[in-house]
Amino acid sequence: MDSTATDRFDTSRFEADRARLTSLAYRLLGSAADAEDAVQDAFLHWQAADRQRIRVPEAWLTKVVTNLCLDRLRSAQARRERTAGAWLPEPLLDGDPMLGPADTFEQRESVSLAVLTLMERLTPVERAVYVLREAFSYGHAEIAEILDVTESASQQHLHRARRRVTAARSGGEVDPAAARRIVEEFLAAASSGRTERLVALLTDNVIAISDGAGLTEKLLRYETPQRVAAVARAGFKPTPAKRRLAGGTPAVHYALVNGAPAVLFVVGDQITGTVTFDIADGKIATVRGIAAPARLTRLTEAWRQHGPDTPLVAQW
Repeated sequence: MDSTATDRFDTSRFEADRARLTSLAYRLLGSAADAEDAVQDAFLHWQAADRQRIRVPEAWLTKVVTNLCLDRLRSAQARRERTAGAWLPEPLLDGDPMLGPADTFEQRESVSLAVLTLMERLTPVERAVYVLREAFSYGHAEIAEILDVTESASQQHLHRARRRVTAARSGGEVDPAAARRIVEEFLAAASSGRTERLVALLTDNVIAISDGAGLTEKLLRYETPQRVAAVARAGFKPTPAKRRLAGGTPAVHYALVNGAPAVLFVVGDQITGTVTFDIADGKIATVRGIAAPARLTRLTEAWRQHGPDTPLVAQW
């Protein structure tokens, strides 16, 4: 095989694994753009490597991508951004290939906005062990090789990561029909200003988080059912100012975002905001409002391919 044919073969080999590598990087970084950058960097490493000496390309590429992501998580810039209180995972529409494997509860949970946020409490190595084990079913011997740690250390990192994630998460999977009904009731109550009904839909320890459409340096955070209900009532009430900020009159659609029920505010074919909900014991435990344009780029791209459906609210 001549060198040109070899290069084409090696490029095809990498491209065959790109989707899996991008899903891995997204779970580690919580950002679609950063995940794509990390995988492209891995491709450059692949091109520069002596590929004849790489016995198991999948293992080699997994190690390179994982360590590139760890370098990003450890960087001074990432530490500043993620400790400033202005970081939320980038939301992805269900069906986006970047979400990766979703056959088991653990795989689906590992890419939820709730767990991606919780993983910020982990060290980069704990995060990597958790993702490699829970989402991609790597054994501890393989993880030890990828991360240059011992098998015992891998097991300890996983134990700590599982304990922290389990202690903070809201609950298990929710019936899809029940989830949609709860979200529709929330939207109706918030839009009509029915505060008592809103409070009844919320857990006692509910929290609401908003990126303030990217207009604030830190996330906005609200607690207690009464406070969250008041914020929701004000936030979901349409006004001319909000329509100007959105660039028009949005339609409100129901969707699944990172496996969680959500509403999307859509003007034309552009998503201008999304609100996601974590549900526990039949009530809403967490509300996340994301409207910073930089966080909605890939969500909008996926929505344009999704095809129209009947909106919950045709003109908000």
